[in-house]
Order: sequence, then C-alpha cells, then structure tokens
Amino acid sequence: MSTYADRLAALRAQLQNDALTGFVVPLTDEHMSEYVGGYAQRLAWLTGFEGSAGSAAVLASRAAMFTDGRYTLQVREQVPGDLYDFEQVPASSVGEWLGVHAGEGDRIGYDAWLHTAAWVAATERRLAERGATLVAVERNPVDSIWSDRPGRSVARLEVHPDELAGVSSADKRAGIAAWLKQQRADVAVVSALDSIAWALNIRGKDVTHTPVALAFALFHADGTAELFVDPAKLDGEMRAHLGSDVRIHDREAFVTALEQLGGQTVTADPATAVAAIFEALRRGGAKIVEARDPCALPKAVKNAVEIAGSRAAHLRDGAALTRFLHWFADEAPKGQLDELGAAAKLRQFRDQTNQLEDLSFDTISGAGPNGAIVHYRVSEATNRRIEPGSLFLIDSGGQYRDGTTDVTRTLAVGTPTPEMRDRFTRVLKGHIALSSAIFPQGTRGAQLDVLARAPLWQAGLDYAHGTGHGVGSYLAVHEGPQRIATMAGGQPGGDEPLAAGMIVSNEPGYYKTGEYGIRIENLVLVVPRDVPGAEKPMLGFEPLTLAPIDRNLIDASMLSAGERAWVDAYHARVAAEVGPLLDEAGRDWLATRTAPLDR
Repeated sequence: MSTYADRLAALRAQLQNDALTGFVVPLTDEHMSEYVGGYAQRLAWLTGFEGSAGSAAVLASRAAMFTDGRYTLQVREQVPGDLYDFEQVPASSVGEWLGVHAGEGDRIGYDAWLHTAAWVAATERRLAERGATLVAVERNPVDSIWSDRPGRSVARLEVHPDELAGVSSADKRAGIAAWLKQQRADVAVVSALDSIAWALNIRGKDVTHTPVALAFALFHADGTAELFVDPAKLDGEMRAHLGSDVRIHDREAFVTALEQLGGQTVTADPATAVAAIFEALRRGGAKIVEARDPCALPKAVKNAVEIAGSRAAHLRDGAALTRFLHWFADEAPKGQLDELGAAAKLRQFRDQTNQLEDLSFDTISGAGPNGAIVHYRVSEATNRRIEPGSLFLIDSGGQYRDGTTDVTRTLAVGTPTPEMRDRFTRVLKGHIALSSAIFPQGTRGAQLDVLARAPLWQAGLDYAHGTGHGVGSYLAVHEGPQRIATMAGGQPGGDEPLAAGMIVSNEPGYYKTGEYGIRIENLVLVVPRDVPGAEKPMLGFEPLTLAPIDRNLIDASMLSAGERAWVDAYHARVAAEVGPLLDEAGRDWLATRTAPLDR
C-alpha cells in the first residue's frame, strides 16, 4: 500500500469486512490531543495530510477532508484531490457532510476513543435524519490495514522538580481535592496529557515536541490519585517522586477502573474525555458530572516560579534567534540558502544554548509562496530556495526545562515591494494595538481579537486563523482554555476571561496565495496594570519574546507617534537584554536593527 489510493481502497475493503459502509478518521488520540504520537497518526497515513487539525470521512464511493482556514492551501498540496473532496469547517462539518452524502441503511463507523460524546450525539442525529446509523467499532479499521503502524512510545517518565514547577504535586492534588468537594464529587477523571503532567509534576517524551507521557489519571477528593501508565516507563526515582499517595496501575486497567466507580460522583470534561470514557462510567453506574478539567485553569495561570522560568527561557531563546537573524542577514542575499538549511541553522543556534530539550513544534520555514501556507511544514519534496526579492517567514520555538517558546519573524531578502511593506506594517500595527491594550479584568480574548485585525480590515484584508493561543510551562505550545480569537478559520473563539499569569501569543498575519506570507508573533504575559483613577482592576500584556522585528519591512509613515514609540521601546529592550548575551559582532549588528525608526 505505497499510494494513498491503495490505502483508501484497502480501508474500504476493510469496512466491507466489518459490515460498515463508512468511517470517520480524526486527527487525535485517546486524550483528544492536538499533537499525537506516531501510533495515532492515522489521518496522515491514510491521506498524506500533515497538519495538526483535521478529519476525513470515507464512504463507499466518496470521501472528504475537513480542515480549518489554516490549512486551506496545505491540504490541497498534500492530499490527492481525485480521492477526497475538500471541506472547510465550520461551513461544513463532518456530521453535516455525512447527513447529505450517507444513504438510508448506511452504517458509519467511528472509534469511541477518538471522539467526544457531544460529537457522537450530534452525528447520530444527522445520520438518523438520513435513516443511517453511527456504529462504534471494536477495532479501528485503519489499524487493521496499517501493517507497519508504530507502537506507543516506551520512553521513561521524567520528574519535573518543584524548583521549576513552583508548586508541589501534593499541593496541586490538594487543590483538585478542594475543587471536587465544591462540586460534591468523589473523583475527577483526567485524560488530557498536559493536565496529568502538570498535576503530578512529571514530563515525558511520548509525543514529539510536547513533553508529556501517555497516561490516564483519577484524582480523588482525599488528595490521592491513581495513574494509569505502562509500569515499565517508571524508574525508582519516578516512583519515589510520585509517593504512596499516587497509586500506579497499568494503562490497560483504566477502563476496568472506570467501571468500578459505580455509586460515586465522577467529574469528566466533555471537551477532553472521549466518548469511550463516558460509556465506561455509565456501564459501571457512576453518577457523571460534566465539568471542566480541574487542572485547565490553574495550569494556564502561571505561578511566580513559572513566570520567572518563562522569562529566562525567552531571553535565552531570543539570543539564539537573534544570532540566527544576524546569520540570515549575511547568508540569505547570496541566494544559496533554502528552507531546510535555514530551519537547521536555527535549530543549531538553539542547541548551542545547551538547555534545549526539543523544539516546541516543527519549524515553519516558508520562503515566498510557501510562507502563505499558514502551517507549512518543509520537507525534501517542498524545500524551496530563499530568493532575493522575496519574503521569508520563520515560525519556531523551543522546549526548555524552565519554559516553552513560540516566535515568528518575517524577513525581507533584498528590497521588499511597496505592497509587502504596506501589508507588513498593517500586521505590525495590529500587533502593537493588541500588545498595548489595557482592558478590564474579566475581558475575553474574543473581545480583543478585533484590535489585531482592524488595520488589515481597513484595507479589505484579513487572516484565517486565531490571533493568539495559550502556551504551557515546559508543556504544550498550544494550551487552553484562553485564546484570542473569534471564529476565524473555523477555530473556536476565545471565551475564557484572561487572567494575570496567563501566557498567550500575539500573532496577526497576512497571506497572499502564491506569493508570500507575513506573521509577527510574540508571546505575551497577562499582567495587572495600574491605571490612575481606575474603578476596576485592569490588565495588560508584557512581551516575553525578545528578538528584533525587521525594520526593512516597516513603512514608518504608516505608524502613529505612539506606534513608533512602541517599536522603539521594544527594540531598546531587546538591545538591552539580548545584547549582553551576544558577541561583539552580534551586538553591533543588533544595534543597527534596533535603532530608533527615525534614524
């Protein structure tokens, strides 16, 4: 099965053997993760799609791919258009598509370990209108035909020490226990990998670029916990760290444990606990309370130690990125550099910190038209030379023990066109407006999103992705519940009130299909703002990312006095904090790139 046509045909044959007429293949795992281990990359294996969000629906004679606005271009480049229709969410959901194309009597399969209960209920209703049924499968049919499917990672768990976590696992478990008592509940089911890692102060290497371990957990109202994980992944140090209040079970015992919670009140998050978890709880007779993961909000609000760690990580990472920018400024005009070479060089500069654990995601290294693919992933097949007269977009980040980074810079190679400078400056104006915002406590990200888009809207332009996402502390580079977004590109909006201590990205952009992409991204910390005469608590943003913004792309005549002052102040801070970490040549180069705009 060397071609995607062969794989699709094999899946259809397997469905026939399983008495099914269709199947839904989402890009996730049993934990509803965004980034998944190799064993769970079913969508990529079947279709060729390498993005981080998407689904496929396969019927006997028709199939479709579903992606949001970030992947409009990418999905068409990676997935054969003669095999799959392309649908963009939210305009067309999987359930809606099946409700149109499934026939009476059809049996559409799904894996209950890869979908939420809400998705199952909504899709069942759609199919019922067509006289079709949704059927939970015993074994995922993709797994049946994927002969060389990788196994789950066997990497050991790692202790995340209290001096980096800031709060002990015992204290975190006590907080969860107090929350359970408020909910009048006995047990919380936690299946999100980053939540388990946060609560138990553990990390892992089971998912590329995200330092988590494949596990499930139950947290009890007495402050104890149960961890369901492959026992071979725990050494003596880890067992000592977890202690006697965290009971260890094999991962395979998780379903049985859920079924044994009969008579107890159990919380589970409908957004992160898959349908199979709710089904097991119901079989056992538990009283289920749907409630948000008790780790989600305290994990998002960083403590003082985590904030200090993030600042240190960003300074270290900013110096590495600045060294790369200096190198790029010298090498790119020669016309010999390509996307893979640039990404590898940036990785080299980060490695030289001697503190890099991993990248926080695959570097987006997009030259010219590839920069217009929002989540472009360079490969040998797509690798493009970075040509003079073009724009180069590089979105990258690092995983350090003390923090997670994510930063995007767009660079002019040679002289940019007036249009490039106009679009870049509009993106910069939106970035400044959001970074400078002062807003009342309780403000949601969706209320701020317009600030970043307004300068583009004024020219009839926009971008099809959210403006900001949360970021973990040596955890997931995309972390909820906070976001700065509307329903852009089909992604959910930011309905969580922003709180001091949260880290979010500020990343407006502009993408001209077939020509170039622009994005300016800093991570920012939500901080209290002292506003004289304020009648309510106010908040604002403090930039964490420290790296110069390409002044060759800035049309200063389009900036207000306040916007120019922001750029000058930001660059002065970059020079003051990053400069001392560079050699003399690097400091001299940085001085020219961070000089006031009127020079």
